Amino acid sequence: MWIADNWKDYEVIDTSCGEKLERWGKYILLRPDPQVIWNTPQKAPEWKQLNGHYHRSSKGGGEWEFFSLPEEWNIHYRNLTFRLKPFSFKHTGLFPEQAVNWDWFSEIIKKAERPVKILNLFAYTGGATLSAAAAGASVTHVDASKGMVAWAKENAAVSGLGDAPIRYLVDDCVKFVEREIRRGNTYDGIIMDPPSYGRGPKGEIWKMEDSIYPFIELSSKLLSKDALFFLINSYTTGLQPAVLTYMLSSAIAKKMGGQVMSSEIGIPVKESGLILPCGASGRWMR
Repeated sequence: MWIADNWKDYEVIDTSCGEKLERWGKYILLRPDPQVIWNTPQKAPEWKQLNGHYHRSSKGGGEWEFFSLPEEWNIHYRNLTFRLKPFSFKHTGLFPEQAVNWDWFSEIIKKAERPVKILNLFAYTGGATLSAAAAGASVTHVDASKGMVAWAKENAAVSGLGDAPIRYLVDDCVKFVEREIRRGNTYDGIIMDPPSYGRGPKGEIWKMEDSIYPFIELSSKLLSKDALFFLINSYTTGLQPAVLTYMLSSAIAKKMGGQVMSSEIGIPVKESGLILPCGASGRWMR
């Protein structure tokens, strides 16, 4: 398992009864997690020191209950700053487990010692975008949500990367890739974090199981002849690491060589010393 264990401003304190107890900077949040199917004693004092608790509804969805929590605040990872804002469906605007991937491709970019162009698809609030830019790459950031792209720009500004070579686009990722192929553009690295289900800005429907392999094949046409890496993240049940390996091997390595590795990603749990699984990632690299 690839473990995001370099955080200072974030940690999973404990897990029990379908929930994870987290510290985001100086604030304690309790959120549901479908992986937490165990019931263990809740000994950590932070269980009684909550700043926010997301209650899941039996009818679907849920709502936040706040206890002295600001509307937004910042946390840091290495030289990056992220603005957090709890919003619908339990999210805060950041997936901390992805830091293990940020570190991985940041090292690849730095070691290239040449100009590197990165494409970040389904780019959300820009964690991967900013990590790549901080490592020295120029980045094209694409997401169908205007609000998420605006949030990514905020994160860039507070990270001191407001003037970094980042191109922000509100667009359907599939249609954007199709246009880039027609234009003859290429990239040295591609990052994608596709949702299990989603809609584009004009109502385009995305369903992970049906769409992901054709999209990997399509996106691979944008890799430059000296491409460095391709990263895909999955939070979809059923897309296990072995499936990601098979897709990347078939769509990319078979044509371009290189190596493919896939694994679960996770975060340490302070109280138990165990690792909480948080999805899976597949990596192709030279």
